Amino acid sequence: MAQVTFTSVAPVIPVRDLDAALERYRRLGFTADAYDGPDRYGFVERGSVSLHLTEWADHDPTRTGAVIYLYVSDADALHAEWKASGVEGRLGEPEDTPYKLREFTYTDVEGTAHRVGSPLAT
Repeated sequence: MAQVTFTSVAPVIPVRDLDAALERYRRLGFTADAYDGPDRYGFVERGSVSLHLTEWADHDPTRTGAVIYLYVSDADALHAEWKASGVEGRLGEPEDTPYKLREFTYTDVEGTAHRVGSPLAT
């Protein structure tokens, strides 16, 4: 039997307003494009990270929000960039964790928590 190799992953994140979500991700430094078809679906990318967005009328940020973890090279630099963007939502401060990551969380208006971490210098 042939061994299957996993090559990438793209979490699908529910949003109420696809156009607003695409613009929010652009402000966060992602490229963002809507699906060229009848469905309200979008794609955002930054570096090797890909996320998919699906417009869902029943999405309730208090019940159906997502959580994603983004490993980056420099959490402090990204935090400063996202803070300067003025993007809506809650942006926590970076802190060192016991599991040797420098980490912060950004929760957008759709209820998606973007946990971000980079390795602590050893």
